[in-house]
Amino acid sequence: MSVVVMFFAIIAGLAGWWLARQRLTVKPWLEQGVIEGVPDFAASRDPAKRVGLGFLLAVIGSLFALLTGAYFMRRELGDWQPLPVPPILWFNTAMLLASSIALEWTQRAVRQRNQTQLRFGLVAAGLFAITFLAGQLFAWSELAASGYLVDGNPANSFFYLVTGLHGLHILGGLVALGWAGIKAWGRGGVDSVRLNVELCATYWLFMLFVWMVLLSLLAGWASDFVAFCQQLLS
Repeated sequence: MSVVVMFFAIIAGLAGWWLARQRLTVKPWLEQGVIEGVPDFAASRDPAKRVGLGFLLAVIGSLFALLTGAYFMRRELGDWQPLPVPPILWFNTAMLLASSIALEWTQRAVRQRNQTQLRFGLVAAGLFAITFLAGQLFAWSELAASGYLVDGNPANSFFYLVTGLHGLHILGGLVALGWAGIKAWGRGGVDSVRLNVELCATYWLFMLFVWMVLLSLLAGWASDFVAFCQQLLS
């Protein structure tokens, strides 16, 4: 349970930092004169979209934090038999990292108002993400062919559950990335896609973090780390 508390503390801290940046606690009706730094919600929907993404990431983080806690509790039972980590997961991790780097590069292209690099970055990020998803499906088929079926063992079920949920979230991100691509090839220019790229880059970084946590669980690193921390505290 300490793992769940730790994850929720991290999520609460990130959510508090995010909301503080949006200055939602400001009371403009009590202020006199011009209030600097307060977003104009009537003139722009950008701040609302950023806050919406913050809440979405908090919900996603809570979901995977609960799954992480369930993993540590369930593995203590005697019928838990860890399955081997498919080697392709390391390649998949590299693809997701490359996709996130491509989006960071795309943000730089937006700041430089370079539409050619913007389009190239969006395509590269999308292709890397699609390769990641294809690699995850290949890992599933490889495990199934080796006899590690969903209902064969609780560890098997956990693997398919968390990788499947993570893949669905990446698939949802690809929809948003596709919309950014449509706008990038439209007539609105670089400015019309600036916020879309920023939100996609933030979402990708978060999903990369979630995947690294999941990979540490599947590879056994998280269990060793928790055991080490318990020894220090005991």
